[in-house]
Amino acid sequence: MNINPQTKNKSKLAINGGKPVRPTLLPYGRQSISKEDLERVCKTLQSDWLTQGPEIERFEQAMAKFVGVKFAIAFNSGTSALHGAYYAAGLSPGDEVLLSPITFAATGNAALYLGASPVFCDVEPNSGNIDVSAAEKMISKKTKILVGIDYSGQPCDADELSLIAKKHGLVFIVDAAHSLGGTYKSKPAGSLADMSVLSFHPLKSITTGEGGMVLTNDSKYYDKLLTFRTHGIEKRYERYVNADEYQGAWYHEMQNLGFNYRMTDIQASLGRSQLERLTKFIDRRREIASAYKKSLATMNGIEFLIEKEHRESAYHLFPILLSKEPLALNRKLIFEAMRAENIGVQVHYLPIYRHPYYKDRLSMEVPNCPESDRFYSREISLPIFPDMKDSDIRDVVTALDKVSREFLQ
Repeated sequence: MNINPQTKNKSKLAINGGKPVRPTLLPYGRQSISKEDLERVCKTLQSDWLTQGPEIERFEQAMAKFVGVKFAIAFNSGTSALHGAYYAAGLSPGDEVLLSPITFAATGNAALYLGASPVFCDVEPNSGNIDVSAAEKMISKKTKILVGIDYSGQPCDADELSLIAKKHGLVFIVDAAHSLGGTYKSKPAGSLADMSVLSFHPLKSITTGEGGMVLTNDSKYYDKLLTFRTHGIEKRYERYVNADEYQGAWYHEMQNLGFNYRMTDIQASLGRSQLERLTKFIDRRREIASAYKKSLATMNGIEFLIEKEHRESAYHLFPILLSKEPLALNRKLIFEAMRAENIGVQVHYLPIYRHPYYKDRLSMEVPNCPESDRFYSREISLPIFPDMKDSDIRDVVTALDKVSREFLQ
């Protein structure tokens, strides 16, 4: 793919009153919905089951087979799936969850739901993933869960983190919301931990509108997750506490305090249809990433994330890192100028501990995470999604070339 910036247009920046590169906004991410997706959903809408029906299990089985795990448990969001995974791990008040702060707030919030505390470990400056060497030093007697986060779609150092977790008796969970379709040492992302959590938000590898899933090989986690997502209710005879009260198929027991975190059959039918195109989605994301790398390689003031050996990113995001000081000021200028050119760039992420809830309401001490703060100050995510056209990629490159000549020379 040959994507070159249209440098013949030397007009002034749109932010200064010039003509933007594009007439309409190119979003940084967007779902891809096919005719087959619509037909599958319509078929479910016309069936007897809109929820608690057969499509849920079909989607779960298809995902478990794709990733290569024994169990997949669907939830109504990635956040509820995280909540379920932490619950299944036995997290309780006073416990701690060790994770990196460069992620969406939900990864930390799910610990708070259970009365536990998120503890933040710094990231590697060139990947955005948790710094393994720093993580082990931060484990305390209160640590219950070690979380790896597959930032932007590149799997974390799963083998090293798993060894640390086993050494200290921790549950190892991977937030794989970005990485479905990626690989680590030829193993599918989502198969690398005690539990892995997926998200099916419209911007992720596949979508169910909203939705999530927990993947595991552990039957005990599976059993806990099944009831947790359905009010804590058990309907399997062999697992009843008061089996002597059973009088018929209507009988069920609420054995724990659970939640209504069920996915609908409508969502599951869309997810199963999307899963059939996942490989094509990821192939296209990798084509776009390759085009960006080739076209932007010589642009001043821009760096890419490193790609570590033995792993393939799913490219949920395509972050660039700005290197010109002052970082925060130049990132703001580039961000606003790109938006004015109708290129929908975004920033991923504000470190969790910078959110007012964590700073003020939790009275949390600001953790010593200098690399996370620096990473945040220089990161911008460029548009990447399967339905992007080559002309869209060219617009992004042209706009960034135009803007960088003004601010990054």
